[in-house]
Amino acid sequence: MPLRLSPERHRREVALALTLAVVAGVGVGAALALSRSSAASSPPRLRAQVQWAARSRQAPPFRLVDQRGRRVSLATVHGKQVLLTFLDSRCKGMCPLEGRELAAVGRALAPAERPVLLVVSVDPWSDTPQSERVFAARARWHLRWHWLNGSERALRAVWRKYLIAVKPTQADVSHSAALYLIDGDGFERAGYLAPLRATDIVSDLRTLAAS
Repeated sequence: MPLRLSPERHRREVALALTLAVVAGVGVGAALALSRSSAASSPPRLRAQVQWAARSRQAPPFRLVDQRGRRVSLATVHGKQVLLTFLDSRCKGMCPLEGRELAAVGRALAPAERPVLLVVSVDPWSDTPQSERVFAARARWHLRWHWLNGSERALRAVWRKYLIAVKPTQADVSHSAALYLIDGDGFERAGYLAPLRATDIVSDLRTLAAS
């Protein structure tokens, strides 16, 4: 029988989600929904703030185009563990910090252990294949990665499915910060709210790979 989060732990997670959402200026509802979704079932062995039992939460499907012009979907990477996140290649705030933690994940794992990294653009107005490659190079990613792009309408459909709020401003794009760990069967297993810790992600990847 799945264990429920203790009231104290759940309160901490909700408070964290709200704090991050306020800092970002967007996504209060999305972050709160993500945090609340873990209350029903939470495998205690994982370190993620948000967790789902095996085969309980199918990752919503999507099909977008990566930085090389190739069509990519979750079906494309079926059988591989996936880290799914939402970034702006020109961001100067939280995105580069997350990029560095993702690089640390790649360095900590042997090539055969490394997940596929899917990045969904939150800036269809400015992201380009060149700016995405520059971001990955600066972050020093050692993961197989795809930066996924599409029309604003197509991307908004994906943001909505994954509870990501996006708000363009005059100087930047504010957006919710969340990273999903999807298992090889296409089910969401863990959700991480900023600030990310590579050690937690590495531990959870190895735990799920061994289960």
